[in-house]
Amino acid sequence: MQSRRTLLLAMAVTGTAATAMLTACATSPTPSYTERPPIVFMHGNGDSAALWQTTIWRFESNGWPRDRLFTVDQPNPVARDDDAVAQPGRSSTGESAVFLKAEVDKVLKVTGASKVVLIGNSRGGNTIRNYVQNGGGAAVVSHVVLGGNPAHGIWAVKGFRENNEFSGLSGFMQQLNAPKGANGEEVTPGVKWMTLRSDNNDKYAQPDGVWIGTPGKPTNIGFDGPALKGATNIVLPRVDHRETSFSPAAFAATWQFLTGQAPRSTDVAAETDVVLNGRAIGAENLSLNGAKVTVYAVDPAAGARLGEAVFTKSVGADGRWGPFKARGDAAYEFVLATPSYGTTHIYRSPFPRSSSVVNLRPERVIPADNGASAVVVFTRPRGYFDAQRDTMRFDGKSPPAGVPPKGSGVSTSRLRIEGGGAPRAVSGEFNGERITGLTWPAASEHTTVLELTY
Repeated sequence: MQSRRTLLLAMAVTGTAATAMLTACATSPTPSYTERPPIVFMHGNGDSAALWQTTIWRFESNGWPRDRLFTVDQPNPVARDDDAVAQPGRSSTGESAVFLKAEVDKVLKVTGASKVVLIGNSRGGNTIRNYVQNGGGAAVVSHVVLGGNPAHGIWAVKGFRENNEFSGLSGFMQQLNAPKGANGEEVTPGVKWMTLRSDNNDKYAQPDGVWIGTPGKPTNIGFDGPALKGATNIVLPRVDHRETSFSPAAFAATWQFLTGQAPRSTDVAAETDVVLNGRAIGAENLSLNGAKVTVYAVDPAAGARLGEAVFTKSVGADGRWGPFKARGDAAYEFVLATPSYGTTHIYRSPFPRSSSVVNLRPERVIPADNGASAVVVFTRPRGYFDAQRDTMRFDGKSPPAGVPPKGSGVSTSRLRIEGGGAPRAVSGEFNGERITGLTWPAASEHTTVLELTY
């Protein structure tokens, strides 16, 4: 539905800077905080806290205290097929809201604050809305920012998975969007709300069902599906589903909404002492107890190791693999060895700042990889590959394998190398960020991951 207060944020999402800043809007606050309130970041469907890494860096770079920024790893982060039916390894809307409430309560206790800010991406927005509206969150939440939240569903088709959390016809979605107040607002009163959406490039806000497996059939959801009556609704041109939260443009709009001022910069400011930490986790965000993490500095141009390991640790029940004192100008290979998943070699760009959300997830050799001598995955966790918008190359091929010629709906590309031979370097490039790693033997359950930061 078209919001009466939808604003067009004319920002370029190329590089690290936005070309224009959002003008102050009616519902954003004007006070200049002497003490920044705590922010809790809620990730989306199947994701983890790691996706907020660059967002946190930008908040820190603009002066928001590190100890006022909190991320969470929801166990079983994938939604159920039917919200009312228990499903192994997945969570219901109710379970997600209960989890978020517990995390917010912890933050309030540790900080002594009376209110928090909640920022959510995609499904995380459903969880936030449910907690604020039905779980008591309205009493302790001052502001909410929802990026790419399927606020009216991803589809609203009679007879098609109507009990799924992402159906606009589900009881869950219908009660969230029930009119509130004389003007029919869809947001809980007493809290300041902002939504961020793409103009037409969000795979989960499309009138055609191509991204939900029904190409050519209407979803009955428009590009403006994430907008909500009663919220400040912002349009970010050409961003994809994840970039509605994790892009420089999304950060700039969020900062403006929370402070009433434009950020000093959307760039990430480097710091002298860099300490990295995170969790070694599986797809369910559960700790890989017993895994081993080994870190090597590597030649960024060739992927080869520069000497012996610079760090190693066995992972315990909490999943924490650090802390590791890193060099801000060094590229690293993180080797995650697990009894059940094999060994994953994760290559990353240099880390300009410290981070406690460098989560490591294993990549398995799958049946489709049978016969391959090596498997390399090129992945962009904080956005998608867009052949019409982005400059990218994977092992010399552009666009990478599996990336469609049109649309932003794929965030990984998988390369299966045949024929054996000695290990070799493989590079992935995306809009100026370049990562190079080495191949490892798939027959021994080794995989290579080239993980983009931006």
